[in-house]
Amino acid sequence: MVEKFVNRVNFDSYEDFKNNFKLNVPEHFNFGYDVVDEWAKEAPNKVAMQWTNDKGEHIDFTFADIKRESDKTASYLQSLGIGKGDMVMLILKRRYEFWFSIIALHKIGAVVIPATHLLTNKDIIYRCNAADIKAIIACGDEIITQHINDSVAESPSLKYRISIGPNIPEGWLDFHKGINSAAPFVAPARNDNDDIMLLYFTSGTTGHPKMVAHTFTYPLGHIVTGKYWHNLNENDLHLTVADSGWGKCVWGKLYGQWISGATVFVYDHEKFNPADMLAMIEKYHINSFCAPPTIFRFMMKEGLEKYDLSSLKQCYIAGEPLNPVIYEDFRKETGIKLMEGFGQTETTVSIATFPWMEPKPGSMGRPSPIFDIDLIAPDGHSVEDGEQGEIVIRLGKERPVGLFKEYYRDPQKTAECLHGGVYHTGDVAWRDEDGYLWFVGRTDDVIKSSGYRIGPFEVESALLTHPAVLECAITGVPDEIRGQVVKATIVLTKEFKDKAGDALIKDIQDHVKRTTAPYKYPRVVEFVDEMPKTISGKIKRAELRDGNKTK
Repeated sequence: MVEKFVNRVNFDSYEDFKNNFKLNVPEHFNFGYDVVDEWAKEAPNKVAMQWTNDKGEHIDFTFADIKRESDKTASYLQSLGIGKGDMVMLILKRRYEFWFSIIALHKIGAVVIPATHLLTNKDIIYRCNAADIKAIIACGDEIITQHINDSVAESPSLKYRISIGPNIPEGWLDFHKGINSAAPFVAPARNDNDDIMLLYFTSGTTGHPKMVAHTFTYPLGHIVTGKYWHNLNENDLHLTVADSGWGKCVWGKLYGQWISGATVFVYDHEKFNPADMLAMIEKYHINSFCAPPTIFRFMMKEGLEKYDLSSLKQCYIAGEPLNPVIYEDFRKETGIKLMEGFGQTETTVSIATFPWMEPKPGSMGRPSPIFDIDLIAPDGHSVEDGEQGEIVIRLGKERPVGLFKEYYRDPQKTAECLHGGVYHTGDVAWRDEDGYLWFVGRTDDVIKSSGYRIGPFEVESALLTHPAVLECAITGVPDEIRGQVVKATIVLTKEFKDKAGDALIKDIQDHVKRTTAPYKYPRVVEFVDEMPKTISGKIKRAELRDGNKTK
């Protein structure tokens, strides 16, 4: 399948890949027809998804199954009057109906809005009105349906509430009854490549979330994600830890994986438990695994030696920067080198440690061939190796496949990050002499102290190697002499909760001085019970910074 969309499949080195890889973009590309249905035609019995849950249920879905169920879903949605350009929100956790629904919505040209089950009625009202959402397909959990019901009065565009069960509240439609009684699917006219296919509400650390709009070509950008970063082929069983409400789901549980022909493993669980996750890897012989560094930390604390992980061949890190300590500990226990990748909701994987590269613990890797990545200073000039600069994507004559189209209905915010012939990521990094990029922090997060530019991540990495530190965030505190000084906000581990005090602060400060350059150590340390976070789990650094100013 991959060979249909690229000029070459195999490469000898990173340089060969970077210089010679090209995507072939068909006219009117539609992932539902051109990938899912093509697999169903070429290899109908090939397993597309192994789905299991924490209740012991297990179902294997072939590509023929996915085609059949997505066609039924598409026909049912058409019968409700949902079609091209209509906005449909999916609140489906890790239920297999998510895959039926997203493929169906692609086929009929509607716009998919994946969303987390953690949304309150206030969040749902905002989203419905910001995007004129016409329908919501959701799990039948009482708390989810109640939040949606509480939003109806203030969501005039919302016409349909559809439940996949087990509960079908009054005023709701029954998803399974609807798709099982649907007429044979008749495909509508094909979409244009520039039509909006997918919309994500990004949970920014300030203000309302932005609406990131992707076009129908977006899945092709994930060929680099699935085939070349995850290094997948038709014999692989891949597990990415992600709820369907987050962008990471389509990064790791859909587009690049199915184009590569890999089988996606989905573990539908209510609460993360490292022991359960390790048991899934052992039981199902998963050989490819991607998760945030925190997941790896929890699994190693659980004890990898208790499980047979011999099936694992490759593992990947995404979602937050990789602390080198996690890399080394995991390698020592498993022999596997964690391969980091970097990207945003607005992009596919932009920078990664690709198969031909030796990973450098703590480095994101090197640029993807589909993006012209550069590091620039505030005045716009490209910085030299060793200097910090904002990560940007140079646009050239054509918009790169995989880069978002716009912030929907917000031309001002779109213009703020797409101007001067570049896309501004807002992230800062530096490049070493081998071309590897090292994450520093968001542009607003970089601390300027006594002439030094200090990135939060490098200090946080040092802090996390101290046994007392469970979670931490680094911000800048105004200082008359130095301009700013480094402040550490720390959540302590259980063992150290009752030891919070000046002695522990000094011990932590001395530890940072020994672990990284001494000038980076936190001159101010505050212990807290929990961090302020967005709905997607990102630490609200802006809130911490604002607190620094008012104290």
